[in-house]
Amino acid sequence: MTKELEYSATLTGASFSFLELKKVLKLKREGLSDSDIKKKVFEENLFQYEIKTSMKSVFPSVMRRANALNEELQQMVLEDQLELGKIINLYAIMKTDRLFFEFMNEVVREKLEMNNYLLEKKDINTFFIIKSEQNEKMAKWTEKTVAKLKQVYIKLLYEAGMIVDKKTGELNRLIIDEGLKSHLNIMGDTAYLKAMGE
Repeated sequence: MTKELEYSATLTGASFSFLELKKVLKLKREGLSDSDIKKKVFEENLFQYEIKTSMKSVFPSVMRRANALNEELQQMVLEDQLELGKIINLYAIMKTDRLFFEFMNEVVREKLEMNNYLLEKKDINTFFIIKSEQNEKMAKWTEKTVAKLKQVYIKLLYEAGMIVDKKTGELNRLIIDEGLKSHLNIMGDTAYLKAMGE
């Protein structure tokens, strides 16, 4: 469970990175090891980034997400509809980032449970203030880091289809495929479904 993970600000450099995840999963399917995948991604610039440093900050997060998905979920990302793949990517981000999971679970889920479809700046600000009061490591983060994370969280929700409009913060309830729901429940990952508003 995500609880064992430390709070991290790595999402400031990784964001949604869905196409990158698909590329890594294709290479995994071909039987390449993690180190071979890394070598291929960097040598052939598979993410097609103009700036190499961007790849350095994105790749570790994408690799962690790919490794958080079992074969069935990997197959769904590669073969099913785009929307389903994006939901699985959102799940993988929660699975590999404790702070983002807690944000989804404590802010977004609660909003959706109360049929409140407005994610306001104050909701995000309050979440970060509470967490930094509870966690020494987070308390040391710069204002710039926290501001960037807040932006990234909104962007993640927008790219996953959970926010309709980044400016207004209007939330949208995801339509999650029954097969995916059942699979995550069997895996014991119901908490992640709930965090997505199920």
